Amino acid sequence: MNFEYLSPIDDALLMHSKLQTNKPIGQCIEIYTTKGEFPNLENKKIAIIGVEEDRGSIDNYGTGNNLDNIRKEFYALYPGNWPINLVDLGNIKKGNSIEDTYFALKNIISSLLKIKIIPIIIGGSQDLTYANYRAYDDLEQTVNLACVDNKFDLGSIEDDLNSQTFLSKIVMNQPCNLFNYCNIGYQTYFNSQNEIDLLKSLFFESHRLGEVTNSLQIVEPVLRDADIVSIDLSAVKNSEAPANNNATPNGFTGAEICAISRYAGISDKVSSFGIYEYNSKYDNKNQTAQLIAQMIWYFIEGVNYRANDYPFGLKDNYQKFIVPIENEVLNFFKSNKSGRWWMEISLNENNKYKRHALIPCTYQDYISATDQEIPDRWLNTLKKLI
Repeated sequence: MNFEYLSPIDDALLMHSKLQTNKPIGQCIEIYTTKGEFPNLENKKIAIIGVEEDRGSIDNYGTGNNLDNIRKEFYALYPGNWPINLVDLGNIKKGNSIEDTYFALKNIISSLLKIKIIPIIIGGSQDLTYANYRAYDDLEQTVNLACVDNKFDLGSIEDDLNSQTFLSKIVMNQPCNLFNYCNIGYQTYFNSQNEIDLLKSLFFESHRLGEVTNSLQIVEPVLRDADIVSIDLSAVKNSEAPANNNATPNGFTGAEICAISRYAGISDKVSSFGIYEYNSKYDNKNQTAQLIAQMIWYFIEGVNYRANDYPFGLKDNYQKFIVPIENEVLNFFKSNKSGRWWMEISLNENNKYKRHALIPCTYQDYISATDQEIPDRWLNTLKKLI
């Protein structure tokens, strides 16, 4: 792995955790603190990377500053009853141009993915999601992206890449490896009807804030199907996370965004996780830094409780349910290990979308199918496969 793009963490940051008793996280993990003395990545599951980049942020300049506020709060937390296979790789400094920063982040994430380490990106503006997405080019696979955001960030195709246009660049720029996009927590009054209709026409998914807060469990299958999870702090209430100039009165609570982070961690498929748009100059008493630290904690806990029950293993580990419906036969699988459900679309072995043939779903999707209602996620996936 190439560490030349990374700058080490200041030793002074570790003093706070070193003063604590009972070994908080800051005393239990490897941290890149000395230039040239790189941490050992062997047997590591997760790596934290900060990105000091704000040139793509719209109305929230300063998002790349003081990321160590988050680390200070995170290092002071205590680990759960799970192994700490975690390393902090320090920060990517601003490049001479924003494209330089994208290039550095893309290369670092790509290197980590190849050795099966999950990067947690703290930044920085949300356009960095584009660099995260481009890191999967080298893996030669299609990608599912889930964004927790109050806006779709489509913008106009003519606009430059920034925090409010990155999705259109992901959809339109070549190579196009995006298979599915899902927005979690959008607020209708921040998104034009044209944008809402466009997402539907592309057979992408979106869940309104009220829909999710009424039943948080509906996002679990969505996150179980994602490769990349990107969280914009503007999705969280201003009163809960004030360190964002675009924060608004409505949004997720701190408890809800931590639960979403844990769902992302539990997903066997999620291989990168980013939290963006933290702006320290608006952070009252480090409240938002504390919340981000707790989101990271919950994501790590989720990773350590992964069931690894994606149904490509022994058939004895799953119950199969066959539901005839209209002119179709829907096959459902239930894991004996976790109780989670999947539904299947039959594809031949040579189909390049084979990895998307098993769609995470809920028990309610199965019940709907027995009532002769084809689940929307099954239909939308089928339309993208044919």
